[in-house]
Amino acid sequence: MSAITRQIPENSPETVVAVFSVSDSDSEENGKITCFIQDDLPFLLKSSLENFYTLLTERPLDRESQAEYNITITVTDMGTPSLQTQHTITVLVSDVNDNAPAFSQPSYTLLVGENNSPALHIGSVSATDPDEGSNAQVTYSLLPPQDPQLPLASLVSINADNGQLFALRSLDFEAVRAFEFGVGAWDRGSPALGSQARVRVLVLDRNDNAPFVLYPLQNASAPCSELVPRAAEAGYLVTKVVAVDGDSGQNAWLSFQLLKATEPGLFSVWAHNGEVRTARPLSERDAPKHRLLVLVKDNGEPPLSASVTLHVLLVDGFSQPFLPLPDAPADAPVDDRLTVYLVVALACVSSLFLFSVLAFVAVRLCRRSGPPAGGPYPLPDAHFPGHLLDVSGAGTLSHSYQYEVCLAGGADTNEFKFLKPILPNFQGHSPGPEIEENPNFQNDFNFSIQ
Repeated sequence: MSAITRQIPENSPETVVAVFSVSDSDSEENGKITCFIQDDLPFLLKSSLENFYTLLTERPLDRESQAEYNITITVTDMGTPSLQTQHTITVLVSDVNDNAPAFSQPSYTLLVGENNSPALHIGSVSATDPDEGSNAQVTYSLLPPQDPQLPLASLVSINADNGQLFALRSLDFEAVRAFEFGVGAWDRGSPALGSQARVRVLVLDRNDNAPFVLYPLQNASAPCSELVPRAAEAGYLVTKVVAVDGDSGQNAWLSFQLLKATEPGLFSVWAHNGEVRTARPLSERDAPKHRLLVLVKDNGEPPLSASVTLHVLLVDGFSQPFLPLPDAPADAPVDDRLTVYLVVALACVSSLFLFSVLAFVAVRLCRRSGPPAGGPYPLPDAHFPGHLLDVSGAGTLSHSYQYEVCLAGGADTNEFKFLKPILPNFQGHSPGPEIEENPNFQNDFNFSIQ
């Protein structure tokens, strides 16, 4: 029995492994031979010519499944008794770059505490390639971020040979709490094959921010005073200290504590919400001014804190002027002319409205109070006649005057027409020297009310 070794590439269909010939020195039936191989192998043995055989692959071979085959070729004659011989061929399947590197998991989550030191190793990614040689050598690289505004190149880097990830700078939880990027793994085959995985970096919060007081403001030039009536009962809400913390979780849980007070026992601060309330009823003996010092502390390790000062004034009533008004700017003099103009305008409008109402009422009354028909003193429709008798018996013109009042135009014009006295020219009497006879002597005065 002899053995030979052959090497064939994987993924090659019907590849010829060997061609050989077999002969037997005997004659007739004793010289006839048969040749075969095992049945469980992906190989075929074909006879092309008499006593010539070809060994070839039945299907493409996968080196990653089985890289080596031992094929036993058995040759038997047809004599009695039959004689046989065996020949072994070892087939080595050579690698072809048919596998891309595969990551150990499709996504990675890495944790890093904020305020880390630069060049800190925060984690690793790993990919393997089942090929061999250069086809199995893997290199790593960062993929461009999906968010173009993410400064990935300044945040992390990756070792191309082993996939280790180093934060390039100190990370601030309050600025960047998490970011995500892609990592690629490539082999060195020809052509190179590769795959990708996602990496998410979570920045863990550290207690690096002290509480910040929003109210009352501590940077004002003049402190703000809280007013409390002396009639307030125990539990009266004076004010509330409002504060925030830039951290998260328990590092942002705040508690409040009254450190110092002008009069201990008069005020208390609720630990969880910062409400400042009276601890007992107030009395006249309590001082009018109080100063409270409140401590605001977070729940971090170690805890950070801030303090705030409150000014409280006890007053008899909220109508009492407790605090001085702010001074007017020097470049803005007080000008009361606008107030005077408003008062005058209001008076004019009110007077005009009252006059209009009175005039309207007078018009309506004038229209309704005309003399009854056939009365003792009917008003003539025209001027008095030119000759009237002297009813006084003195032979002179009576000093009686009559006036005509009528509504000019239609009833809806609201226009009065007032006529001067009509002086008739009595027959046989001439007008006095101060009054001349004038047939057109009528001076009309029209007053219109809109």
